[in-house]
Amino acid sequence: MSPLQPSRNLAARMGRWSAAHRKTAIFGWLTFVIAALALSFAIPVQLADENDTAVGEAGRANQIIDRAFDLDETGQSEFVLIQSDTKTVDDPAFRATIEETVRELSTFTRVDDLHSPLEAGQEGQIAADRRAVLVSFTPRGDYDEAAGYIDSIVSRVEGVQRAHPDFYVASAGLSTEKALDELLTSQFGRAGLIAIPLTLIILLLVLGSLTAALVPVALGVTAVLATIGLVTLPSQFIPITAGVNEVILLIGLAVGVDYALFYMRRERDERRAGRSEGAALAAAAATSGRAVLVSGFTVMIAMAGMFLSGSKFFMSFAIGTMMVVFVAMIGSLTVLPAILSVLGDRVEKGRIPFLGRRRRENAEGSRAWGAILRPVLRHPLIAALASTAVLVVIALPALQLHTADAGLDGFPKSLPELQSLRAVEDAFPGGAQAATVAIRSDDPAQVESAIADLRTAALASGEMQNPIEVERSPDGSTYRVDIPLAGAGTDEASDHALATLRDEVLPATLATVPGVEYAVTGFTAESRDFTDAMKGSAPLIFGFVLLLAFLLLLAAFRSIVVALKAIVLNLLSVAAAYGVLVAVFQWGWGENLLDFNSTGGIAPWLPMFLFVILFGLSMDYHVFILSRVREAYDRGMSTKDAVEHGIRSTAGVVTSASVVMVAVFSAFALLPLIDVKEMGIGLAAAILIDATIVRAVLLPATMTLLGDANWYLPRWLAWLPRLEHERSEAGQLPQAA
Repeated sequence: MSPLQPSRNLAARMGRWSAAHRKTAIFGWLTFVIAALALSFAIPVQLADENDTAVGEAGRANQIIDRAFDLDETGQSEFVLIQSDTKTVDDPAFRATIEETVRELSTFTRVDDLHSPLEAGQEGQIAADRRAVLVSFTPRGDYDEAAGYIDSIVSRVEGVQRAHPDFYVASAGLSTEKALDELLTSQFGRAGLIAIPLTLIILLLVLGSLTAALVPVALGVTAVLATIGLVTLPSQFIPITAGVNEVILLIGLAVGVDYALFYMRRERDERRAGRSEGAALAAAAATSGRAVLVSGFTVMIAMAGMFLSGSKFFMSFAIGTMMVVFVAMIGSLTVLPAILSVLGDRVEKGRIPFLGRRRRENAEGSRAWGAILRPVLRHPLIAALASTAVLVVIALPALQLHTADAGLDGFPKSLPELQSLRAVEDAFPGGAQAATVAIRSDDPAQVESAIADLRTAALASGEMQNPIEVERSPDGSTYRVDIPLAGAGTDEASDHALATLRDEVLPATLATVPGVEYAVTGFTAESRDFTDAMKGSAPLIFGFVLLLAFLLLLAAFRSIVVALKAIVLNLLSVAAAYGVLVAVFQWGWGENLLDFNSTGGIAPWLPMFLFVILFGLSMDYHVFILSRVREAYDRGMSTKDAVEHGIRSTAGVVTSASVVMVAVFSAFALLPLIDVKEMGIGLAAAILIDATIVRAVLLPATMTLLGDANWYLPRWLAWLPRLEHERSEAGQLPQAA
């Protein structure tokens, strides 16, 4: 490319347009963000429920129930536990407490299906030791409606407790779910409030000035806000799982800040090298801008693998993460050059004392990283073997990875919102996480007889217990039978009880009715079926992500070796992250530090989620570093010199970006839910390992060992387009008025 000829790659052209039309770019971006947010108010987001997220047999059972029952009226349940340490239900004082509870609840017009344990046929609501009972009812309306008034019912129950201090009287069910939702919402908000200021502080230390630090944060936050608004559109077709907004914040803030850092540091480096403001911005657009473009599409391809899971839970996460990465990428290539063009060298305003002096780096890059690189490049074989050995040791625990849905154990045992539900679980094991058998038949008489046999066989198994509750649909065609299972919900005892129900009890009872349709759902069934479905789809998702990432990197760098090595290095990073998760959460090495109780397994959704997210995010650094290495190689440097130059010149920004990511992800480890802790620690550990051991040691060592073989491309692939890299000069960006 001629020194006077501007770069023609897409990112460079977008940067030139943005600088030439900077007012249009900036105000256009702000209008876009505001319009996207307004969209979320105009069109309510459609949230997924259990019928959308369940798979396998549990999903079929939910559909049977959904077709026959008005879920707005029967979807919520509430219990009042009445318990005594000394008295039994036969004691007059105990019976008086039950009667007063029922009397208070009956005054509410929106309480349906109110059942006292003293009624005939409700003996299943009395605990085996007769010192605890359940008063059950169904709050009228859907979740949002019932949650609006459930507190008034809970308040009335608390009045009964005060009137009978010798008894434990407490509500559980919908009221517990509402309390946990409010807790998690506040905690997610707290994590966001921690992540954003923490990111700003890190950027102040990295960039040395308030103005420079605010630019990446502004890009990340606006990308997140725009995506939260835009996600309402696809939610009309694929309902969005609760928690997607938090994942959007997590990923959007991380990649938005990363992309802005890549761009800004290159522009600042070019200015320190003596280029004019326009030429420096042009060089950043043509090089770092192109790396952002390649990285962004690689991340989105990785996340698209979640669509192949067949689970709407993963599909909704794929939609949210892909959208926020795309929005952040577009913002980096359009509004960011416009902002930098407006600011020019004023981006250094608000300089923090003493930090500016530390940031003065020469064109050769960081001295500290140079000190690390020299022995790596001098002894590449030793460095490669040693770093690989370290990664393998960290990854070894992953061989014992076991998935388990945490259920109530996913929250700290001291959490007050769960005290009443835990008391119900202790008095009625399995009652809070009962299996639900959905039954449909055109012959109600035979079905009712089979249900009676089902009740008898279930109790006789020793793995299921009372209270077994039966409900018939308004049209009489469908029944739902709730059967409490042994165990804690997702442990071995519960899984075995579920297998007994599905494989022995139901075939011996319901299957004898001609034309009957039945399936089992519930917490245990949904967890088991989800885990099985993920194991079945994992090879397809892994293959999809690896193949498309390989093809994209092959096209971007015109090298089979570079593409294959990127895949291997990223797999090592992911494996090491799995190893950390197993050691910390499955083996319980971090229980005291992170305030959780190990469940002996990892959340079933997490391994697949972490793979696609980590594989995508780790490509950020890989693409950015390799782009700089390839640029130096294309300018005539030897591979060894190009590697040293590329690593040293990108070390500062890669380190800074990784510190930001680790800080953002670690903020989510502060939340009480163990699944979220696992996600935060898994992401933070993987990024830290990737940015240090992999990118600083293993990558340069292997590239040095391979030499010019790094750039091997078979002749039959010579048709691949050649994407040029920036040479000694960059075309001047046009100056806007």
